[in-house]
Amino acid sequence: MEELISLLGHRVRLVDLTHRLGPSPSEPVPPWLEAQTHEEGAEVWEGMFGIPRGALPGGRGFAGEMLHRLSTHAGTHVDAPWHYAPTAGGAPAATIDRVPLSWCVGDLVVVDVSDLPTGHLIGRDEVVERLAGIAPDLQAGAVVAFYTGAERLWGDEKFWETGCGLGREAVLALLERGVRTIGTDAWSLDRPYPLIGAEWQQRRDPAALWPAHFAGIEQPYLQIEKLANLTAVPAIGATILAFPIKVECGSGAWTRAVALVAEPGER
Repeated sequence: MEELISLLGHRVRLVDLTHRLGPSPSEPVPPWLEAQTHEEGAEVWEGMFGIPRGALPGGRGFAGEMLHRLSTHAGTHVDAPWHYAPTAGGAPAATIDRVPLSWCVGDLVVVDVSDLPTGHLIGRDEVVERLAGIAPDLQAGAVVAFYTGAERLWGDEKFWETGCGLGREAVLALLERGVRTIGTDAWSLDRPYPLIGAEWQQRRDPAALWPAHFAGIEQPYLQIEKLANLTAVPAIGATILAFPIKVECGSGAWTRAVALVAEPGER
């Protein structure tokens, strides 16, 4: 979805970076959405207040939804430092309701790594090299998002098995430059979980277990996972807004991530 609006005197294009939140084969534990129809909404008011259907416009009440078995990590969402561990940088890790809002907005830098094979572990040198060709003057506070190509399989059960992921050193290289939020179009900023699980059975190497997530024990940072439409925004020049829902003491929360792209002549 794209729209044009005027913002602070500038024309910008809005690019929706968010997947719909609902049942999907791409979610190993899919949400269950129970819809309440307008007719059922009328029954609610009659049961609660004795208001007959005939008193309502068209005999209908309000539509609604109940979401059951809904993980805070379903759909496009933000991971809080608390998700990775109880401490971050030697201090108590922030839950999603306590993360700085300033970390959820910033200059968006999109790094295309879709040429790398599924399961590839992105290292420090690869991140530094690719950023040098896109944003050599990367500013502190920028949000760096990796396009792995996994998004193309959204809606397919193979989605969570697809894409490359960041290693510990790659994450720390970004944090050292003042990045506080890292995104991906894949199911996780780490390599696919089924691959990590299979490798554990063979190698039993603790260092290979979710190195991107556990890098957050050393320095706090946010992840935005399952981003959409990263190919619809330029590598640099856009602004991202990805404010999470304020789930009390949550390890993560859903977001309606949006990119603001300046129209030609507006930068």
